[in-house]
Amino acid sequence: MSTPPKAPRTPGRDTGNRSADAQSNELGLPRAVAIAWGMQEAPQRGPNRGLSHERIVAAAAEIADAEGLGAVTMQAVARALGFTTMSLYRYVSGKDELLRLLQDYAFRLPEKGVALPADWREALRAWASLLRERHRAHPWGLQIPRGQVSVLMPSSVRAADLGLQALAGLRADEEEKVAAILMVSQFVASVVELELNLADEGVLAVTAEGVDALAEAITPARFPHLGPLMAAGRFIPLAPAEEDDGDQVSEETGDMDAEFEFGLGVIIAGLEDLQRGDDQEE
Repeated sequence: MSTPPKAPRTPGRDTGNRSADAQSNELGLPRAVAIAWGMQEAPQRGPNRGLSHERIVAAAAEIADAEGLGAVTMQAVARALGFTTMSLYRYVSGKDELLRLLQDYAFRLPEKGVALPADWREALRAWASLLRERHRAHPWGLQIPRGQVSVLMPSSVRAADLGLQALAGLRADEEEKVAAILMVSQFVASVVELELNLADEGVLAVTAEGVDALAEAITPARFPHLGPLMAAGRFIPLAPAEEDDGDQVSEETGDMDAEFEFGLGVIIAGLEDLQRGDDQEE
C-alpha cells in the first residue's frame, strides 16, 4: 500500500506522559498502528544495517514460539538479531509497543486464498475455524491484552472484513453483523484459552472414593439442578484403573471440538432467530 502524506508536525507536542499505545505519530495515530500499517518510517540516522520493524517482530515471534511470551524482552530480541538493545529503541518505543506488534503478527490471517462457503452459516463456521487455527498456532498472543488499539491493527481489520464477508447472506443490519463477529471471535478465543489451560493443568480424574465424598456434599437437595448429574456420575471424570493404558485420559481432556461446535451452533441458531424475526416484521 502507498504511504499517505505526512501531516504537519505540531510544535511542542508532548507525549512523554502517555503510554506507548497512546503515543501518536505525525498522522495522529498510535505508533503501533502506524508501524503495523507501514506508515511509520524507519529511522534515517544511526546504525541500522538491515534492521527493520518486520525483522524485530519476526525475531520476537520466534522467541515467543520457542520459549513463551515471558521470554520476549527488548534485550532478548536485540540479542537474537545481533544488535544492541538501544538499536531496537530507534524502531519501537518499548516492550508495550513491541507486544502490540507481536499480537498483530500472532492473529494475522492469510491475505489471499481464503474461500468461504456461500451459505452464511457454513461461512461463519469456516471463519471461526480460521481464527481458532491462528490462535492455536501462536497461543501466546492470547496473553496480550486486547483493547481499542488492537481493533485498528491489520490483523483485526482483516479478520473483521472476512467475518463480515461470511455474514453477507445474513439478513441483519451492519451493527448486528459487527456485534455477531465480535461475539464469535470472543467465543473462539475463550475456547482456545480453555484448551490451553486444560493442557497445562493435565488430567483431573477423581477416584471413586473422591466422587463418593463429593456426592455427599453436592446433593440434589442442596443443588437441585447439578446434584442429579453428580449422583449419576456425569459431572466428574473418574480416574482410570491402574491397568488402563491411558486411552481414557486422552478422551477426557483437551479435546474441545464438540464444545466448540456446540457453542457455534448456539450462536448460529440465535442469528437465525434474529433473521426470522426481521422477516416477520416485514
